[in-house]
Amino acid sequence: MTAMSTLPGATPNMSTAMRLAACAILVLLSGCALLGGTPKQPVTVFAPDPRIQADPSWPAVPWQLALNTPTASRMDDGVRITVRPSPNEVQVYKGASWAKRPSEMLGDAVLRALEDSGKIAAVARQGSGIGADYRLVLDIRRFESDYAGQPVPAATIEVNAKLLHGQDPQVVLSRTFLRAQPAASIAVADVVAAFERALTDVSRDIGGWALIEGDRHERGAHR
Repeated sequence: MTAMSTLPGATPNMSTAMRLAACAILVLLSGCALLGGTPKQPVTVFAPDPRIQADPSWPAVPWQLALNTPTASRMDDGVRITVRPSPNEVQVYKGASWAKRPSEMLGDAVLRALEDSGKIAAVARQGSGIGADYRLVLDIRRFESDYAGQPVPAATIEVNAKLLHGQDPQVVLSRTFLRAQPAASIAVADVVAAFERALTDVSRDIGGWALIEGDRHERGAHR
């Protein structure tokens, strides 16, 4: 006859239900030991919301523009907020993250700047179905907090923009935009506030540039 093994402390006539309950308790206890009871560090999620005022000098244009989803390297397009304490070192702020990736934040801000300006017939994301006359292609080169040898960091955003004529597609013009806004202190909340200002500035610069250069190209093409 094969002997039946029993859990420590169990009697041979212990019911099946009691043995299962004892087993479940042991599993729970072993799980608690593995977890160690260490509380998870809370994460603060930041969501900059730039509001961009159009420059009255921007031209009003009759054409339509499609905005490509901005591209970026994996390091520059993560939800962790990156900081460069020295030229060859990149870290992330502990306990802090973005609500959206930098590519999403930049795309949303530029699109909103152009939509709210009232200066363009139509603007939409690439693939939305509009018959775009021009395309705006953006590549994020830097989206980081950079100390650059200073006691407090600056929120640094660098973006290369290309304006393409939709029919060719011909590159009308290419330009790199750089904005660095010093933070009020090294506190993460102050760094994020600096990022919001930098994002506002660079999105305004890109939107105005696209309108001005597209208008100049249109006037030259139809002479």
